[in-house]
Amino acid sequence: MPAEDTRDGEETVRDAISAPDAEGRPRRVTRRFPLFTRDTARPEGGGRAASGAAPARQWPLLVVLGTVALGLLLTAFDAFRVGTLLIGAALLAGAVLRWMLPGVGMLAVRSRFTDISTYGVLGLAIVLLALMAQPHPLLEIPFLSNTLHFTMTK
Repeated sequence: MPAEDTRDGEETVRDAISAPDAEGRPRRVTRRFPLFTRDTARPEGGGRAASGAAPARQWPLLVVLGTVALGLLLTAFDAFRVGTLLIGAALLAGAVLRWMLPGVGMLAVRSRFTDISTYGVLGLAIVLLALMAQPHPLLEIPFLSNTLHFTMTK
């Protein structure tokens, strides 16, 4: 309990406070967690936190997951390069959606910067590896084959 009653009827506050709230009690402004937890926080997607149209705001995640699923299906049916390019493009699209839209539902995992950089780096790596895959690579980087030959020979 952050405040205690004293003899005068005034409260003694032990935590950092700011101006009183509407009822005249001081309120906490520190971002620290209290020393003793009295209740459990509700999950972000549950109850009052989610509006009635909660499933409708999950469309960015559904677009990315659907595109990845299509890419995996194409890869399973022997269209390896097209399937992996589609998977990489889905991750890059997830980065763009996370950057452009204010609310992306469960596509938001961490901070905006972390999500964009993670989706972007992984998507770019998958696209580049798909373009360099053998046989008949569509992208050849000369120093990589020299590096491979240098590391494999004594």
